[in-house]
Amino acid sequence: MVSEFAAEMIARGGATGFALLFFALLIGHAFGDYPLQGHFLAAGKNRHLDSSTLFGGAAGPKFLWVHALTAHCLVHAGIVWLITGSPVLALAELVLHWAIDFARCESWTSFTMDQSLHMTCKLIYVSLLIFGWL
Repeated sequence: MVSEFAAEMIARGGATGFALLFFALLIGHAFGDYPLQGHFLAAGKNRHLDSSTLFGGAAGPKFLWVHALTAHCLVHAGIVWLITGSPVLALAELVLHWAIDFARCESWTSFTMDQSLHMTCKLIYVSLLIFGWL
């Protein structure tokens, strides 16, 4: 099952359908990573942060980072689901976005690599849809 928009892009096919669906996912990604993330999630998703800085010096909840990272990734999963209509791709986005952002918070990747990996995921999603593999 795919969204009406995704179905139109699949039917359009070719480079145009591919590019428009990819563009829509990039726009969704930009919303999820910037205005919909906010300072609390951006800072709180890092397990190395002293969470008391987010609570006025009071001790923050234990494992806040798990909740913040998961919440951020659920926003992205929801965006992918809304654009594509695919719960399978939404679940893939939840898991992959979580792993990529965890790696970034561990300093295993750079900001540029983090964003490149997210874009690569979107390219894979579009490929799966356009070529009928999902």
